[in-house]
Amino acid sequence: MEEITKQFYLNHSKIDVHFKQSKDDFVVTEIPLYEFSGEGEHIVVKFRKKDLATWDALQIFSDFVGCKQREIGYAGLKDKNAMTIQHITIPRRCEEKLKTFKHNNIKILETSYHNNKLKIGHLKGNRFFIRLKRVNLVDSRKLEQSLGLIAKHGFANYFGFQRFGIEGDNYKKGRDIIDGKLKEKRKNLRQMYINSYQSYLFNAWLAKRIEISKLIDAFEPKEIYERLNLELELVKQMKKQEHPFKIIPGELMSHYPYGKIFTIDELEEEAQKFNLRDRVPTGLLAGKRVKNSVDIAYSYEQDFDKKIPENGARRFAWIFPDEIESEYKEDKNWFELSFTLPKGSYATELISELTH
Repeated sequence: MEEITKQFYLNHSKIDVHFKQSKDDFVVTEIPLYEFSGEGEHIVVKFRKKDLATWDALQIFSDFVGCKQREIGYAGLKDKNAMTIQHITIPRRCEEKLKTFKHNNIKILETSYHNNKLKIGHLKGNRFFIRLKRVNLVDSRKLEQSLGLIAKHGFANYFGFQRFGIEGDNYKKGRDIIDGKLKEKRKNLRQMYINSYQSYLFNAWLAKRIEISKLIDAFEPKEIYERLNLELELVKQMKKQEHPFKIIPGELMSHYPYGKIFTIDELEEEAQKFNLRDRVPTGLLAGKRVKNSVDIAYSYEQDFDKKIPENGARRFAWIFPDEIESEYKEDKNWFELSFTLPKGSYATELISELTH
């Protein structure tokens, strides 16, 4: 099983920076999907944690207030190697015990009430603060220039390394489970490994599509259409698309940042709307009960459409960061940036695009 060579659309030379995920240099703040009602049988706890994974924090709250961990609701899992601000819900019957909560790595910032328990995915997105170190003045200007292009064009919505485990090989275990070569009785681990394999296939497809897009940008249609096994007129159409990620007939698009998924009709019109951030192409998370692209788009997708005994999905192939801010601190050689991403997207992938 091949390692994926991620493709990036920015063609600059590597920018040498020091980035370590730590509580000082990497801060994540959840943006809730909705306002909390202020009433109901669930306490909404907004808290800040450091050096703890979300699972660890849930266990700490559960032990302290005396409820079962499964009674605690959360919208998303956050890294251990970051300072994170997120929300959970705890049954209101635990309110008195919660008032005396103390922990060295967790600080409760505020509480409210809500009618329902928080569920995975009840997130609008996440706000990130990242500090890059050992950045000289020349490289700071390169970073600003690259960040401007990302602000304009967005970046590839790869799954980050966090999805693949400490050794980076969870996807191999997922494939072996599906092929019957490995048995995993623990349901949560089995699902994690299979999800990792789905993510591997998505990343491989996305890298392939970016490679094709870069070839179309780099060569004249007559030089490249036979190599891509595409009609000359189609390659000419794709060459005209302003966006660096070229969309093709049969693509499944999604309204962005929310909305229905649909098969494209007019290629030129959809390409213009993609460039205006109104919609984005989607990629396949292989599995059951998922819609496939058609036509030429599926000819590129089919190699990554494996039979997987978990539900599949469509995922944005491309995303656009919002509210981008940056500052270079020359006296410390720090480049600091903040931005907002949709839920399920990885800030570390923006950094990879920025610095590769």
